[in-house]
Amino acid sequence: MGQWIKTEFGSIALLSNHEPFPNTDQALIEPNGLIAISKTLEAEKIIEAYKQGIFPWFNQHEPILWWSPNPRLILFPDDLKISTSLSKKIKKNNYQFLIDKDFISVIKHCSEIKRKNQDGTWIDDRIINAYSELHRLKIAHSFEIYFNENLVGGLYGIILDGVFFGESMFHNERDASKIAFVLTIQHLKKIGIKMIDCQMKTNHLLSLGAIEISRDRFVQLLNTYIKT
Repeated sequence: MGQWIKTEFGSIALLSNHEPFPNTDQALIEPNGLIAISKTLEAEKIIEAYKQGIFPWFNQHEPILWWSPNPRLILFPDDLKISTSLSKKIKKNNYQFLIDKDFISVIKHCSEIKRKNQDGTWIDDRIINAYSELHRLKIAHSFEIYFNENLVGGLYGIILDGVFFGESMFHNERDASKIAFVLTIQHLKKIGIKMIDCQMKTNHLLSLGAIEISRDRFVQLLNTYIKT
């Protein structure tokens, strides 16, 4: 391992493109799960990170920060919870659900969402370019909701074997992201996805059936569900 940056909470790896990530048990407790810093964001490095339970997340004008939080929020497809009101909206079927029709629009819409307690966006050009490359490689995918032929909601993420790593959602119409999420999970279940990585806890995801598990358990499940 190369250089390390010392903080009051421990040391963080400063990685070059070719250096491996530290073991996830070396992630800092505070802030929650920060494990490494790098200057560039490459598609291959993102894949390497996900396989180990690590993901990139940073603000504009920051270096690339890599995280492995403990606990980790996940959803098993069989545990998806759909409220009665949401189920009724889905049954109306007055929208179109499409996959990978317009990945770049989905990720750009996600970058424009105003999020509570956040200034600016963490989905900057570095994220957009790297995940667009992963989309070209058929690893990153978008799941989209259209109403009257207009894109009104959706989400994107990465599929590695039996795991879907969810990244971000957006909606321009009420409940469009919820509908996209439910239909995405149902689709992922059909194609054999065993686990959805939701990363960090939100009440919205908890209401849809997500649960928290330890980082060690999460890494064990990754090793079970990702074969390559």
